Amino acid sequence: MPYIPPYPPRPPEVYPPLKLLRTARQNLLAIWPEPTFSKEVFGHTMLRRQILVCNSPDTVRQVFVDDAANFERKTPQQRHALRPLIGDGLFVSDGALWRERRRAVAPLTHVSRLPELTPAMTQAAAERLALWRLRPGQEIDALAEMAEMTADVICRTIFGSELGHAAATTVVSAFSEYQALIGQVDLLSLLGLPDFVPRLRGWRIPQCAARIHAVVGQLMDEILHGKRRNEASLIRSLADTEAGGRGLSVEAVRNEVAVLFMAGHETTANTLAWAWFLLSQDAETEARVHTEVDQLDGRPATYADLPRLRFTRAVIEETLRLFPPVPIQARQARQAWTIADRTVAPGAIVMLVPWLLHRHKLWWGQPDSFLPDRFMPGGSGIPSRYAYVPFSIGPRICTGAAFGLTEAILCLATLAQGFRLRLRPGWPVMPVCRLTLRPGDQLPMRLESRQPSVRAPAVRAPDAA
Repeated sequence: MPYIPPYPPRPPEVYPPLKLLRTARQNLLAIWPEPTFSKEVFGHTMLRRQILVCNSPDTVRQVFVDDAANFERKTPQQRHALRPLIGDGLFVSDGALWRERRRAVAPLTHVSRLPELTPAMTQAAAERLALWRLRPGQEIDALAEMAEMTADVICRTIFGSELGHAAATTVVSAFSEYQALIGQVDLLSLLGLPDFVPRLRGWRIPQCAARIHAVVGQLMDEILHGKRRNEASLIRSLADTEAGGRGLSVEAVRNEVAVLFMAGHETTANTLAWAWFLLSQDAETEARVHTEVDQLDGRPATYADLPRLRFTRAVIEETLRLFPPVPIQARQARQAWTIADRTVAPGAIVMLVPWLLHRHKLWWGQPDSFLPDRFMPGGSGIPSRYAYVPFSIGPRICTGAAFGLTEAILCLATLAQGFRLRLRPGWPVMPVCRLTLRPGDQLPMRLESRQPSVRAPAVRAPDAA
């Protein structure tokens, strides 16, 4: 029988408003009743705010692709939650500002640049493997370890230098604390109060943001004014104000770098942590990954190896299906609209919930089971382009989607050659949605050394990666 990873209990029907709000504050994944995993569109009104969930490929395509101009704005909840950290960064901006930032930021991690960006992934994974080899049998926090590694990858690719252990620890711990503190439910926004009305925040939230800004600011200062000011850098290209002022201001660059750190390290780290957990619970799948990665003969995985890592990729793709990094994506309607014969009022919140869509009983067979083979050649595959959206879809699709997927594959393949990870006995694992989907606040796992098996005969790479 395939492994079914844990998920929050699903109530038989929608909770009453007060219980719904209390549950949402603890874990947004726990509010969805069992029937919503079969519905194609549904909604309700909460505290005077209309909320509609697009839960089918057709409605997802309409809202996030065909009619995206009317639904491009992020919700007030998202804007207020992230503004202390990323200011007017790409993730929460819209309109002309969003288009300007998108043009500047998108080329940094574009799929065409992967051959030059992936050596940093290979190097960071190899160094993490070397560190683990000094600690066989010890317990690590796999979530924190993956976050430090992916933060270092982002730093190497964007800034051109290592982040350093102290700085990486600062960024990872500050992001974790920020997520734990930020409120998922903004009652003032649900009541329809405008953006200029201040939202109450605890004093620790600005402190967390300041810790991240300090790391980013130091790196930027070295590049723009300090000892590395003469080096070529992707950050320098963003801040270049010559040739008609095409570049961004220093403040804008800082905000976009904060976005890159948030989106570039946090989401991939969560995916890798979930992959380690899933492999630790599914011996057969883990063995197949080991058989595949052992063909690398003990060397770190590189971009050229991607065609040979088809099953490792399938494991990552299935991990992204079960545990999408951003499990709830919401927009605010600019104008009155119609979605699947339902009237949507101006200001309504329209949601795409990958947590529901990726486990929908109409689109996926055995939707709660861990079945990487569905992504292998000859497998059931993706039922629709708009039924699998781990990186969102449409004009606002994540600019680093290919970057993150490739990073996860190469890092898992490199590390799995030398180690298995084993969950601490009795440790409860439950997906929790804050800003991103995490396996709780930590994931204690023991490092178990392994020796690569005798090299199997070479497997012919598929014609397309």
